[in-house]
Amino acid sequence: MTVIDAKTKVCGLIGYPVGHSVSPIIHNTLAEMYGRNLVYVPLPVEPGKLQRAIEGAEAFGFAGMNVTVPYKSEVIPYLKDIDPLAERIGAVNTLVPVAGGYKGYNTDMPGLYRAMCSDGVQIAQEEVILLGAGGVARAIAFLLLEKGAKHIFILNRSKERAEVLADEINRAAGQMAKESELTGREGFFATAYALEEYGLLDDSKRYLAIQATNVGMFPHTGQAVIEEEAFYRLVKTGYDVIFNPTRTRFMELAKQAGANTCHGLKMLLYQGLIAWELWNDMQVCEEAAGKIYRKMEKALGV
Repeated sequence: MTVIDAKTKVCGLIGYPVGHSVSPIIHNTLAEMYGRNLVYVPLPVEPGKLQRAIEGAEAFGFAGMNVTVPYKSEVIPYLKDIDPLAERIGAVNTLVPVAGGYKGYNTDMPGLYRAMCSDGVQIAQEEVILLGAGGVARAIAFLLLEKGAKHIFILNRSKERAEVLADEINRAAGQMAKESELTGREGFFATAYALEEYGLLDDSKRYLAIQATNVGMFPHTGQAVIEEEAFYRLVKTGYDVIFNPTRTRFMELAKQAGANTCHGLKMLLYQGLIAWELWNDMQVCEEAAGKIYRKMEKALGV
């Protein structure tokens, strides 16, 4: 167990609220495993106090911060620097100390990719249904573009918002094609639909479907963004970014239709591991990752 003294490094999670977070399990377990004199604590920041919180963390010399809702985009103006991936996505969830402040990174999307690889879920050349068009969906759409998905069908309650995201992804795809002949993204494109328009999809195909809304998250666990059985017959793999509960209504419906299903707990794990690696300049081994994952499952009653 870490003995807290004058040399203890402090890291934490900024958000509101943060009392439900299992991120302390990740980082405090890593500190114990690797013998680092470091503690990680939840730090609730009330609305209107974010700038003061960032300035205070820098003044106290905090060794690293995570950022969660509702501040992943709002924090950007208060940073000294930002990683290109985080800038492109427009969201930051990890702060690394630099001279005079913090540099912002996005470890959510690399974390999701490592989680999907761990679960055996392929992105390259896949046709993907993306449910949602908010901040999380936007980041996932960029990940799908970067990792070579063949086509994204963005389904959202507001079709107009889905169209905005689809246009943004299509522009980014075109820019990637211009910048490098090696990207091969000339044929990539995204299409926007309203949720109820899922019947326009080719029902002879089976898709990777990623649920990127907060519908079904605890405590509203009985809800799914689409309830109709016909939709789930289109799904070969259903990936829900929600981790609490670990079996969502979306997953239940996909499973009943014969699809493989995954939840977001591994994404949470790997985004945390990547943040730790940035703060401590080291690689976390998969054996350690597995042990922490089991502790997270136990904490959630899985």
